Amino acid sequence: MSSKVQSKGSKAKDHQPSAQAGLPPPEANAEAIHFLDSLRQEELLMLLFSETLVMVSDTGEPQGELTIDVQRGKYKDEFGIMSYCPFVHASSRGYVDGVLCGTSLLGYLSWKLEIVEQHNQEFIKFHTLPMERKMRLLKQDDQLAVTRTVKEGEEVKTKVIVFPWHSIAGFISEAANLVLLRVMGWRRTVPSNARFLALDTEGKLCYSTYQALGSQTIQVGRQQVEVFIVEQTVHSEEGIPMSYQFYLLSDGHLAKRIQVGSPGCCTITKVPILREEGGAPSQPQQLSAAAPGGPRAHLRLPALPAAAPAGRRGHLRRRVLWPLCDETRLHPGLALLQPAQPLPRAGARGRRGRGARGGEQGGRGPRGLGLDGAGSRGDRAELGRPRDTPERRSFRPAVLMTINGALPRLAYSRNLLCSAPRVSG
Repeated sequence: MSSKVQSKGSKAKDHQPSAQAGLPPPEANAEAIHFLDSLRQEELLMLLFSETLVMVSDTGEPQGELTIDVQRGKYKDEFGIMSYCPFVHASSRGYVDGVLCGTSLLGYLSWKLEIVEQHNQEFIKFHTLPMERKMRLLKQDDQLAVTRTVKEGEEVKTKVIVFPWHSIAGFISEAANLVLLRVMGWRRTVPSNARFLALDTEGKLCYSTYQALGSQTIQVGRQQVEVFIVEQTVHSEEGIPMSYQFYLLSDGHLAKRIQVGSPGCCTITKVPILREEGGAPSQPQQLSAAAPGGPRAHLRLPALPAAAPAGRRGHLRRRVLWPLCDETRLHPGLALLQPAQPLPRAGARGRRGRGARGGEQGGRGPRGLGLDGAGSRGDRAELGRPRDTPERRSFRPAVLMTINGALPRLAYSRNLLCSAPRVSG
């Protein structure tokens, strides 16, 4: 490891030994290496999403905002080779004791969370002496170059430290830390006694550890959610340890972040849509097939199986939705509905007939629904009443439709009882 210090207006000094030169460099242990080796690209692809937290003071007043976005990005290396990799973008901006401050982070990682390139910046707008710190990490061949720049007022100091690549196995950058926490939240586990490597605020290599603090139920808006709490501690060789607590939802979303010893925190104001195994967002809890609890209750119904397409035409399936419960008590008018008859299948060429042949090939459907169903001339002769009489229109049954395997939707005739509960598909 070597370092170089340069001040504005002066020439670069010779390489100087760091404060750690007399001590053996820190090394990650086997537990940390094994945990990183267990990461798979398919698992990380489940954790690509954006989230926003609100920075609040100890009194609950909003002070700013924290945004974390992990996506699949493109990176071109020094040889011009383009590859896909995890891309992390995080930023925060707010006020602390009335002073504007903020951070920005851009990082490219490998699928094992190894650092490829990272740029981070933080600033504090003191009225007397504004301060700005920048750090750049870049993998170059078999080494990692760390460039740290500090600007205080008009004075600028730059320091470059180079680490051999083999000496930073198990290193977790700030960008990698945000993804690693999502993995721990998703797995609901923290590697026991694992000791990773990290950089402290001075850009020096040190240990970083994680500890599981168990699960807890917290209030988010009007909802209660269960979170898995992980505490990370960066053990600086010269300064005091820095500890952070992360409250993670079941799919890795960050619900709350606390810096130990700081009066404020970052928290979400609304529970996000949680993802399940397989990458799809979890569906809302479905109601059982019982009587709705009120006129605005909804029932979720299973989709009908897809029918075979009729030639090149879009196929259409339908069936009468039989009541899932005794609705006559709630709506006496439903008791007057006549039992629905099975509808005929499409012919060999995917067409349905009309008129008196409807008994074999089907007929026209209810007006306004755009499908073939009860209401053909054959049905009119069978029912023995004109098609357009108020009685005929009033007693059309509800029909459940799927088009090309789409989710079912319940369609009522326009003159069906208006007080019937709405059913969403």
